[in-house]
Amino acid sequence: MNKFWQRFNPANWFKKQQEETLTPQSNIKLFILEIIKLGFFAIVTIFLVRYFLFKPFYVKGASMEPNFFDKEYLIIDELSYRLRTPQRGEIVVFHYPGNRSEYFLKRIIGLPGERVKIKDGQVIIYNDQNPDGLVLKENYLPAGLQNKPDVIYNLDANHFFVLGDNRNSSFDSRFFGPIDQNEIVGRVILRGLPLSRAQIFNTPSYGN
Repeated sequence: MNKFWQRFNPANWFKKQQEETLTPQSNIKLFILEIIKLGFFAIVTIFLVRYFLFKPFYVKGASMEPNFFDKEYLIIDELSYRLRTPQRGEIVVFHYPGNRSEYFLKRIIGLPGERVKIKDGQVIIYNDQNPDGLVLKENYLPAGLQNKPDVIYNLDANHFFVLGDNRNSSFDSRFFGPIDQNEIVGRVILRGLPLSRAQIFNTPSYGN
């Protein structure tokens, strides 16, 4: 009976529980440690998302009006083009070939291996599927814009022909030539601001 009582003595049990209970100081230390851990993982996650997946971008200028206006806030997807090639009609941010510190916002019109001709205000694409030429129907453009000057470009591998939507006021591949895929930062997937114009962007269908 005495051995049993010593083993299950409430006083001994309470003493053991006290030994296993954390002191307030220990609780604070653990709390601070957890905060540090959460902060570290949050910083790592933000870094990975910011520098490897998505990037914010502010529109500068009028070259993409009326679809994009000055100072609008966009989100750029940097991952997709590591897994696939850009598609016609996608809006991309890229380094200006003449100065890599400058970023341009344009729309992809011509793809690698194609011939792009601008003549009499029309954009014509020549490729294996359209050896006689395909006139692009760009429904995202307002009426009255002029595709000038007349140019012809044969696109090498990994090179793209880009145009601004505001053809009357855009410095693009008509003037500085095609861009290399390595110069492309990513594609526009979202307009966040202003909220009244918030929009998710998909690849347009030309319906030709």
